[in-house]
Amino acid sequence: MSDLIQHPSGNYRFLPGGVPYSSGVVADRGFEIVHMTLRQPIAWRAGFALAAETLARHNCSKTALCAMELRSPEPFSVQGFDDFNQDYCGVLGDWGVHVDGANPVARTNVCPAAATIKEPSLYAFSFVRPSATAHHPTFVVAGAGEVRSGAVERNRIVRLGETSIDAIAEKARYVCGVMEERLHELGGDWGDVSTVNVYTVHPIEPHLQNLLLPQLASGARHGLLWHYTRPPVVDIEFELDLRGTATELWL
Repeated sequence: MSDLIQHPSGNYRFLPGGVPYSSGVVADRGFEIVHMTLRQPIAWRAGFALAAETLARHNCSKTALCAMELRSPEPFSVQGFDDFNQDYCGVLGDWGVHVDGANPVARTNVCPAAATIKEPSLYAFSFVRPSATAHHPTFVVAGAGEVRSGAVERNRIVRLGETSIDAIAEKARYVCGVMEERLHELGGDWGDVSTVNVYTVHPIEPHLQNLLLPQLASGARHGLLWHYTRPPVVDIEFELDLRGTATELWL
């Protein structure tokens, strides 16, 4: 298992990822990760303000924020994605959540195909709070598409430009492998997963019985949530994220 980094004041550990986000987070003993979904997405900067208000109501500091879920109008170019991430990470820097320059906050950012979102918006977030009843570790695995490890670059995309059933299957197989690796590195197993989110505009039915359900093993016992969305960068076609939480709230 890779070495996780302890957040000095957030009461969680994180799996290092890229500059814009970590690969996942897991709450410390005696604490739990709470997942909060907004009934209506709001512009991402206003979303940060709403998250701050929510954390304060739960007597949590800003450093308790551990995961963000965004929705964007359409996939970014690689450069556009980098530009957005600079602004996004700037806010996290102002919040003081970084650890020795590393971004500990996990993230999923996808683009609904049938929704009218005018700008990148906050859809959900997760934070850490004390819990006397958290008998199992709670965690969030950040979203990942079929991009081989390293920077988000076109030449790292699995089966770039292909959307056949066979190509989507290969992309999905790769992403499932990334999820499993991150899950194990966080100290979890498929049986600990409470939610599996699938993000793609391509049919998943051809892949359910022979690929997704077997690969996700007991993590699929609660079913899969298929979001008819595109991943955040042009030419990426399939994304997953996972979490294992006991408290799901709506705001």
